[in-house]
Amino acid sequence: MSIKHIPIIFFLLAQIITTSSLYSQTSVTGVVRDKDSNPISFTNVFIKLKSSNSIKAYTRTSKDGSYVLNIEEPGSYEISFTALLYKEALFQISVETGKKYVQNAILQDETTFLDEVVIKTEKPITVKSDTIVINAKAFAQGNETVVEDLLRKIPGLNISENGTIKVGNKEVEKVMIAGDDFFEHGYKLLTKNLNASTVDKIEIYKRYSNNRLLKNIENSDKVAINLTLKDDIKSQWFGNMSVGYGVASENRYDVRTNLMSFDKKAKFYLLGNLNNVGVDAVGDIDYIIRPVNSDGISSIGDDENSETLLSLDSSKPNLKEERTNFNNAELVSLNSIFTITSKIKLKIIGFFNSDKNDFYRKAIDEYSFENTMFSNFEDYNLNKKKKIGFGKINFNYDISNNESFEYISKYSSEIRNTHTNLIFNEEKSREKLHEETEFIDQKAVYTNRFKSNKVLIFTGRLISEKTPQNYYNNVFLFEDLLPDGTNADNLAQNSNDQMNFFGFETHFFDKKEKGNLLEFKAGYENRRDYFNSKLEFLENNNTIASPADYSNQIKFGTQDLYFKSKYNYFFRKFVIEAKVELHQLFSDLKTSEIDQNNNNFFINPSFVLSWEINKNNKVSTSFSYNTTNSKILDVYNGYVLTSYKSFQKGTGQFNQLQSQVLFVRYGLGNWESKFSSNASIYYYKNFDFFSTNSEIQPSYSKLEKIIIKNRSMFRADADISYFFSSIKSNLKIDANYSKSNYKNIVNNSELREVKSEVLVPGIQMRSNFKGFLNYHIGSKWTINKITTSIVNKNTDNLTFFDLLLSFTKDFNAEIQAERYYFGNLNVQDNKYYFLDISSNYKLKKDKVSLSLSANNLFNTKTFRQTYISDVLTSKTEYRILPRYILFKIDYRF
Repeated sequence: MSIKHIPIIFFLLAQIITTSSLYSQTSVTGVVRDKDSNPISFTNVFIKLKSSNSIKAYTRTSKDGSYVLNIEEPGSYEISFTALLYKEALFQISVETGKKYVQNAILQDETTFLDEVVIKTEKPITVKSDTIVINAKAFAQGNETVVEDLLRKIPGLNISENGTIKVGNKEVEKVMIAGDDFFEHGYKLLTKNLNASTVDKIEIYKRYSNNRLLKNIENSDKVAINLTLKDDIKSQWFGNMSVGYGVASENRYDVRTNLMSFDKKAKFYLLGNLNNVGVDAVGDIDYIIRPVNSDGISSIGDDENSETLLSLDSSKPNLKEERTNFNNAELVSLNSIFTITSKIKLKIIGFFNSDKNDFYRKAIDEYSFENTMFSNFEDYNLNKKKKIGFGKINFNYDISNNESFEYISKYSSEIRNTHTNLIFNEEKSREKLHEETEFIDQKAVYTNRFKSNKVLIFTGRLISEKTPQNYYNNVFLFEDLLPDGTNADNLAQNSNDQMNFFGFETHFFDKKEKGNLLEFKAGYENRRDYFNSKLEFLENNNTIASPADYSNQIKFGTQDLYFKSKYNYFFRKFVIEAKVELHQLFSDLKTSEIDQNNNNFFINPSFVLSWEINKNNKVSTSFSYNTTNSKILDVYNGYVLTSYKSFQKGTGQFNQLQSQVLFVRYGLGNWESKFSSNASIYYYKNFDFFSTNSEIQPSYSKLEKIIIKNRSMFRADADISYFFSSIKSNLKIDANYSKSNYKNIVNNSELREVKSEVLVPGIQMRSNFKGFLNYHIGSKWTINKITTSIVNKNTDNLTFFDLLLSFTKDFNAEIQAERYYFGNLNVQDNKYYFLDISSNYKLKKDKVSLSLSANNLFNTKTFRQTYISDVLTSKTEYRILPRYILFKIDYRF
């Protein structure tokens, strides 16, 4: 199957789905009004066969009183309309296939006195303006352990393999509990640990505002999730303890505990996790320590951090992380929110995470470029020990109804010690890397809504971060770098980047008539880096050489004085946004050889146009022109060791890079639609960009950053989702395609062009039966093509099948099967199969449950995968966690 044919196949599938739907259904439409001809919204509309009480279709009227019902078979039907404070209306209708029917209704007033109301059924999904309320019980199938497991089963939510949550194509801003946010963008710490059985409703907030005083002021497109808890646990201490231990296998354990209390005055959430079954209980640490505010409001300094160049971490295979993560993790997190007065709230959170990771890899790297061919062999064993401590204080003071003050203070410390045993082309070596990171962050935000339509925000921030690294290798691989007659048998490198940041800004909002919004932002940012590195060649642990070309002592500073303005204009169903940024940049660079100062002024304009064709059809497009300044990793002028055999250096001078971006997106459907689809196109043009001039030898490689003109990238994404009512299953088809071209130099070659194409199509179907059986099945292909003077291709495939068997309401079992295929491997090595089976039994309802899980039943011990680039094809073998069986007891209290 070629890259060109797959998008056509996806298009035809979409046509088949939509066409079959159109021809097999009959629609009934109408409008519901009261006796004064006013539309009645949220009227319940039911249609059922006259010969039975079986409801064939159900909906609710929209704001204008209209409704649409689809009927899949002909017959004599009864249609009813019910609404609070109105009498029920009944109509008879005879339906024939392929015809359209109109049935309007006028409801008469009725006064009803309710002594007692018993609700026996509840809609699984309810849409209320900008809030979508999802009944957790409607989608729970009994095999969910944590909240992340539950969210994966809800249509419209996309959960990545690492736990990132998206509503459609938009990543959620935060996940709250009972209206309060503990972890901001680091919500994975919550969703990977909170017990799924405690959740009553999942509320999705569209157009979410982080600042209460910006409600109905900012034109937000952010999405947030709130988890409401079951009534019987809200006002007391509650939690669970889950203990699992290996049975008939080597020592494996998985212990997880949650303890919570959500009182009006104080809310506590304590969690702990101990495991050596490969589970990452924290998620991406940076999202907790450095959450990014995606809307740019009070986000000054969000993208500032110090840099590290040397890393001994290895790339992970295209496989569930739990299968290759030989770990020994310990996590304790203590989190609290105190409502001191009606105006003052104090949030204190902290966690400590310790982990020991082992990683095993063998690789054959086959280099082929510019008439050069050679192969390298690696046998790589890595052991890493890390300890991370993090604390945060968040103080919120609602000075008045129109004023607020927020102060945030954060501190984190991380220590990592990494040891490797490496065999490189039959040469044995041992590496040691000691790393320490200390991060201090202070931010204050004052907000004043001095008029009903005008808001002023002042933000100030201070950041300090240090990242020292000490590296040692007991074998010296770089004889060519030393003068003749000089002998060295090991090497060491010490480096450190100390970053200090200070900034403040003023942000002004002015909400005009018809929803138009004017924004002004003015600010000042000052960042200063002190970067030092020194490479030493040793003999018997005595320094014999420290080349000047392999050391750095740099002071690099940037000061940005900026003014930004943005205007949102609403015209009927169109929204136009125009934005312009003015930057006056002052830069200084000081090394042992140069002392430079540079002043630059540049303008970054952007434009956005959105068109809401109707409730179900939306189109948006944007264009921006950007100028960006060099970072510390772009300007250092001495080589730095970045791995055991790779060196890299920057340009040694200031650079400003120009680029432009064009984006188009189309969305069809919403949460109430059986059929929905999204498509987007992204085009990125670099007028100048950082590329590399590389010297690649069998024993080492040296990369120097260079500036090259003209690079482009094109990306297209599309997805289709359709819910088949007859089989209670949701079909999803998606594909993304990217194409890029860039230029580089390898071993003194001429400037050469590299073209890259990647196509990733996928299809999956998930059921939502209420009976004995549920399934989730799918397949995804990854097709790579890289073209230089030669063409390098690769096709990989993942196919999975999950089966859930609910024998009783208290006993279920799940079977998960995966098949991996890699096109560039030998026939005997290119297919891999995995099988996991688990069962769960509720010994005492909502109190005690028992589970037994068997992982990697085929006992696959190694896993091979290929990787291609413009200079090499790498065939890599990874070690897999062997088969194990885990018995677990979960006690809820």
